[in-house]
Amino acid sequence: MAVILNQIITLLALLGFVISSYFTAIAYRWIDPKAGYLPGFCRMGEKTCASVIFTPRARLFGVPNSALGQVYYLALLAGLWTQWFGRAPFFWLALAASVLTVFVGMYLTYSLLFWTKIPCKLCFASHGINAAILVLLLAQAGTSK
Repeated sequence: MAVILNQIITLLALLGFVISSYFTAIAYRWIDPKAGYLPGFCRMGEKTCASVIFTPRARLFGVPNSALGQVYYLALLAGLWTQWFGRAPFFWLALAASVLTVFVGMYLTYSLLFWTKIPCKLCFASHGINAAILVLLLAQAGTSK
């Protein structure tokens, strides 16, 4: 069961990493937000994802949230596939980071809906991915007993 959970977490973390990498590239202006790399539902126009990336809430201590997401996903992947998860301290650290990520995501979702008022589908997808990873980590904790 743990192997299947690890595979699903890996898939979600890879997807989250791709989304975070795209947002990070936009935030640092490595790519043009209007270049059209994404499907039409998330074009980087004036009232879409690009404007979300440049709001003050899209940065923590001056670092884009998406860059922090990249670190989170890479650490999670490294832990999964180097057997660090078999060591209790790393697993509990990953679980704590996942809980924090979900709480931050709840705040950011609220911000998107009620302050920024921009339905950023990729942002919502990222927050959903983080919630799913938390649920899977909790399931993994339950199966390790």
